[in-house]
Amino acid sequence: MTPARNGGSRDRSASRRAGVRRREAELRQTGIRLRALRSSADTAPSERLVLATLRYRLPTDIWVGEFSRRHPNIRVEYLSMGEIGRDVSVSDCWIGGGPPGVWVNEISEFPDVLKIDGLAEVGDGSVYRITYRNPPVIYFFRRVKIPIQLPLWMQAGVGGWEVVARFSDFQKIMEFARGIDPQVKITSIHRGSLQSHLPSLTEAQLRLLSEAKSAGFFAVPRRITLTALAQKLNRSKSGLSESIAVIEGKLLETAVNPPSIRV
Repeated sequence: MTPARNGGSRDRSASRRAGVRRREAELRQTGIRLRALRSSADTAPSERLVLATLRYRLPTDIWVGEFSRRHPNIRVEYLSMGEIGRDVSVSDCWIGGGPPGVWVNEISEFPDVLKIDGLAEVGDGSVYRITYRNPPVIYFFRRVKIPIQLPLWMQAGVGGWEVVARFSDFQKIMEFARGIDPQVKITSIHRGSLQSHLPSLTEAQLRLLSEAKSAGFFAVPRRITLTALAQKLNRSKSGLSESIAVIEGKLLETAVNPPSIRV
């Protein structure tokens, strides 16, 4: 009877050891899956937002690059930017140095400048409305469908550029920026959940915002009317108007009371 009992004990011990090995293998696989899921969540562009400030050398083939090198003490700030054609944009720019008209003649001579008007004196400078041929950055942002954050500042041949983008888009922006200036610097960077920064827009509202922007509804001057946009999107004019008003209200609320981003 004893050998039988010993044999049964050995069988039970072997079974327990096999069971432990199976559980250990299952736990290892579970750990691998959890790490993969965590890594995927950490790197998913839809869940990560990058807010960064870039400092880069301005190219000399755009008016502001050469102008700011000629006058290193003069600061230029782009306050607005609107497309008025595929290859032409218009911006209101604040330029230091005195009353309206001080820089009109000089800036109008740059080959990419089509028109310039002095608008108003503000502080120790003036606001000018400048119509110009698009630099490459306009086509890049149009292609990746990311809004350009304003204002942009330029001085002494150097530009400051604030970027707010999904992580994957930020990588594209950095690749583009290095093509302009291989020594581009990131002077500050913050990372956070996309939902923690963007206003509480639904997927449908985000889609509508993107479609309206791509169609030129928010361009200055506007490239498509509300009626034409409603026809393009197969929606009623009144319903579309109400939806855009709700989106604008949420964007305005976020601009006035921006949520904090944890680094």
